[in-house]
Amino acid sequence: MRHMSLAMLVLGTLSVAGSTDASAQGKKSDVTGFTADYTDIGPVVGLGGIGSAGLSLGGRFEKAIKALPDLGNGVLAIQISADYYKYSNSISSSDYSFSYIPIGATLNYHIHIDDHHFDPFVGLGLGYLIVSSSFNGTGYSTGSGIYFIGRAGLRYFVSNSMALYADAGTGA
Repeated sequence: MRHMSLAMLVLGTLSVAGSTDASAQGKKSDVTGFTADYTDIGPVVGLGGIGSAGLSLGGRFEKAIKALPDLGNGVLAIQISADYYKYSNSISSSDYSFSYIPIGATLNYHIHIDDHHFDPFVGLGLGYLIVSSSFNGTGYSTGSGIYFIGRAGLRYFVSNSMALYADAGTGA
C-alpha cells in the first residue's frame, strides 16, 4: 500500500475542472487552450502518501494575469488552492489522528505550445499548513506554519469548458 501511495504522490493531484475562456471564438469544438483571459475553478481529488492519508479533497482557482510574449509567448497566472486530508492510526493502546489543511498561492508560468489541448506549466509559491492532532505523547510535537510550494503540471482541455488537471511537486 505504501508503494501505491508513493506512486500516486508522483502522479500528483487529479481533478476535472470547469473553465471559462473569455476569448473563445469559432466553432464550439475548437479548443483555445490557456490564454491571457483564462479563469478556472474546480474541485480537487488529491492522491498522496502522507501517513495513511491517501486521499484529499479540496478546490482550486486560477486566473491568468498576463501574456508574456518576450518569454516564449507563455502566460503568467495566479493560483489559489485549499485541501483537506486526515488519517488515524494506533500505537500500542493509544489511538491518534491527524488532519491537515494546506492553503496555498502560486504564480504559474504556462508554457506555450502549438497544440492548444495541452497546457504544461510550472509554479512557485507559499502556503500555510493548518495541522491538528489528537495525540500529545512524549517526544511528539505538531504545528502549523508557512511552507514553500514548487510544482510542475499539465492541463488537458477536453473542451473550452472542461479540462483534466494533474500536478506534482512539493507543498500542497
